Amino acid sequence: MNTALTRILDSKMVPIVRGQSPEDVLKIARSLHEGGVQVIEITLNSPNALQAIELVCHELGDVITVGAGTVLDPESARAALLAGASFILAPSVNTETIKMTKRYGAISIPGAMTPTEIVTAYESGCDIVKVFPVTTLGPDYIKDIKGPLGHIPLMPTGGVDLENFESYLKSGAAACGLGSSLVKSKAEIDPSYLKNLTEKARRFTMIAEQIKGGANE
Repeated sequence: MNTALTRILDSKMVPIVRGQSPEDVLKIARSLHEGGVQVIEITLNSPNALQAIELVCHELGDVITVGAGTVLDPESARAALLAGASFILAPSVNTETIKMTKRYGAISIPGAMTPTEIVTAYESGCDIVKVFPVTTLGPDYIKDIKGPLGHIPLMPTGGVDLENFESYLKSGAAACGLGSSLVKSKAEIDPSYLKNLTEKARRFTMIAEQIKGGANE
């Protein structure tokens, strides 16, 4: 199995880093790693996003798998992959972006909401479907989808926090995308924030470990 896919499925979460400079993204990535995080997504609508991907891959590539998010077209996907991204996330289903991602041997995670969109994405060759946004749908929606579509790995994103993370995983989510509930897009990146970030990441990690432990019993 692809290393990036293994890490995503093992860690059960993909923290989303959005809107920060490359230097601050690196600080955030280090703090997240201290809290047990193995994977991060850097969105392409961040300042100098490709530079941020390159920087984190260079400094932390041995311990953190880096992906690119908010990828809207195949050209952007290719640029992110050449910068070092190991997986590509999108808010919607673009079959050409999926094809480009797989052509480079990377992991494809397009965004979808309805059963039809989810099946279309998976049949187009993606590895995981990001169910987005799930803010108003909740864990029961994932459980309902997994009934007929249990063979498709799902990653609910949007509104996942410490209060419902466990419920999403128990409902059948392969992993969860973690946005502002973990990494604030407009926060001032100072020592206090980074310390709190590590502590919060550790809490998410502990929940994921407990879920995996229960599954292995």
